[in-house]
Amino acid sequence: MLIGEYAETIHPQYHLEGMNMEHIDEQYKEILDGFTESVIDREALLGKLKSGKKLRIKLGFDPTSPDIHLGHAVVLRKMRQFQDLGHTAVFIIGDYTARIGDPSGKSKTRPELSVGDIESNMNTYFKQVGKILNTVVAIEIHRNSEWFGNMKLDEFIKIASNFSTQRIMDREDFKARIKKGDEVAYHETFYQVMQAYDSVVISADVELGGRDQLLNLLAGRELQKKMGKLEQDIMTMPILVGLDGKEKMSKSLGNYVGLAEGAQAMIGKIMSIPDDAIPEYFKLTLFKSDKEVKKISDRLKKENPRDIKLELAESVTARYWGEAEAKERKENFISMFSKKNIEKIDIPSLEVGREVLESEAQGASFVFGYGLAKSMSEARRLINEGAFEVDGTTIKNPKEKLHLVVGSVIRLGKKILLRIVEKK
Repeated sequence: MLIGEYAETIHPQYHLEGMNMEHIDEQYKEILDGFTESVIDREALLGKLKSGKKLRIKLGFDPTSPDIHLGHAVVLRKMRQFQDLGHTAVFIIGDYTARIGDPSGKSKTRPELSVGDIESNMNTYFKQVGKILNTVVAIEIHRNSEWFGNMKLDEFIKIASNFSTQRIMDREDFKARIKKGDEVAYHETFYQVMQAYDSVVISADVELGGRDQLLNLLAGRELQKKMGKLEQDIMTMPILVGLDGKEKMSKSLGNYVGLAEGAQAMIGKIMSIPDDAIPEYFKLTLFKSDKEVKKISDRLKKENPRDIKLELAESVTARYWGEAEAKERKENFISMFSKKNIEKIDIPSLEVGREVLESEAQGASFVFGYGLAKSMSEARRLINEGAFEVDGTTIKNPKEKLHLVVGSVIRLGKKILLRIVEKK
């Protein structure tokens, strides 16, 4: 699927030819400023910017779950910066690579996803990225099944011959597994090859990603060179910590805030982050400068962290749901929790297994299964009466699937208030 092919004729002002070159360095500084961690070849990228060429900026996500989250938004915001300077965003939905699963940082092979699961997960991706990217002007959206779906085996072998097994197996995540005696599935070694070939197909000038993606991004640059293409430059962004304040925000870890989640859930989840994560969230979700973040850190030494966290939660939610909705949901949160001075309340924990976080259990089954109701009929009755809430959102249908993450706060009636933690 190609979006925005016609944008050049409708919006000629986005062409870079004839641009005042005196401003290029300022624009480059703007792209680097605030939340870029590294640029592999700074001088090469500066040269491309000075050339006035309309660059093709690549970013890809695998639809391993239905949600794009605040961690993804860090990289999407960088892509939007390039768009605003007139460059083309090339967003790749990895519907084919999702069948393998990115092994980066994983201690075991990802569970296999069916084609149906992948299709279901990616249904709302375009709408979600539209909360950040300009989806009308200067954007292409592709599935990588466009080129992998009908690829012949001899063609793939030719591509794979550009990589060495030793090089791929030298990854720290693979070496850690082998050292522990855990297996590395053979198909996992294909992932880097396939993601690299995406860069060749779409002729990427720049590829964006988190720092944990560096090996995959470098593989794309190397394959382009071997196949006679100009090498892409690489920019990596910092990784946003998840709601637990320890691991990176991740779909597989369940410690994330999805862009498509309701405003109330977004407010509630951000309010659950540890206090020491507040400065990082201001920097990477609101893209505040280092100077502004320093002021936040100074305020945390003098003021109630809860009040600063409320500012953060409202501001982030306003970005995705509008100021009026964010303000209303913040007031709802305050009315539910602040009257009890929640920052001083030690909310009891409810341990749930990883399978529950990943499977999205039905409301009544969860309430009964974890002993919050004496029977399934009572669980259904409580939900039908509007007595069950998850992160401030009332669950109205006993069969509604719950979107639980680490840190979610559940309420049942007036007496039960619990925070979700993962069972070890």
